[in-house]
Amino acid sequence: MSESDLLPGQNLAHLLPPSWKTEVSKWYAEDTPSFDWAGFVVGEEEQEAILWGKSGGILAGVPFFDEIFKQAECTVEWLLPEGSVVPPNTKTKVAIVHGKARNLLLAERVGLNTLARCSGIASVSRRFRDLARAEGWKGVVAGTRKTTPGFRLVEKYGMMVGGVDPHRHDLSSMVMLKDNHIWATGSITSAVQAVRRVAGFSLLVNVECQNYDEANEAIEAGANIVMLDNLVGEELHNSAQKLKEQWKGKKQFLIETSGGIVEGGLTSRIGPDIDILSTSAVHQSCPHVDFSLKIQPRKKA
Repeated sequence: MSESDLLPGQNLAHLLPPSWKTEVSKWYAEDTPSFDWAGFVVGEEEQEAILWGKSGGILAGVPFFDEIFKQAECTVEWLLPEGSVVPPNTKTKVAIVHGKARNLLLAERVGLNTLARCSGIASVSRRFRDLARAEGWKGVVAGTRKTTPGFRLVEKYGMMVGGVDPHRHDLSSMVMLKDNHIWATGSITSAVQAVRRVAGFSLLVNVECQNYDEANEAIEAGANIVMLDNLVGEELHNSAQKLKEQWKGKKQFLIETSGGIVEGGLTSRIGPDIDILSTSAVHQSCPHVDFSLKIQPRKKA
């Protein structure tokens, strides 16, 4: 799902929980914990500032940028909608911000950092999605839970604007039994059975598997998704095909490939029997999209 996939009237910002705006206050508390010395210099005269896009990418993070400036009593007029391509190698006017000079500068760095990070994630996510679509693959490209503490909502939002699935949002939103859970429990079967007793019918169970035999055991135990972790090449695709053939008409499940997937290796990990490709490469170590905010010089009388 990306902005281009939405129906009329739909907006990804409507997914955000009511509690997220309190995070903006925490960002301000981190950036301005005491006196704003430089803000004293510029005063409170009403000013206009231009938000410039300086490097290519996908514009993402609009609701966060809006709220950051709203809390500083400023208004933002967007000239490009979220999900738009900001062209490379040129300065592009993205938005106009109005407010008191001191407040514009108070919000500037918090807003730019958030927009740059979210847009960077959206940009890489869009490239991964487009690569998969170009191969004719109908499966799901997804991120992971390996997000920055305290910034997960922004990073997951960037993935969605870019068009990839954000994957599970936290430990409570889906059951994922990884190798450490299996080793601590003793077997895949006992781990799946134990978690089913408490998680009930409403949560999917995803089991990380190191080979075909583990995946087969997980499916038999009732897993909804089997993650073939770090399997590549023929082993990955042969295992996936064999599992689909063996359980056809008996069990419904999805096969996920994950582990070490980078942009250049994406196409080798997708295939007709792979349903999900998950990778942290869409949100970890992503280059930021460069933006700047410039107050317009006063016209001389």
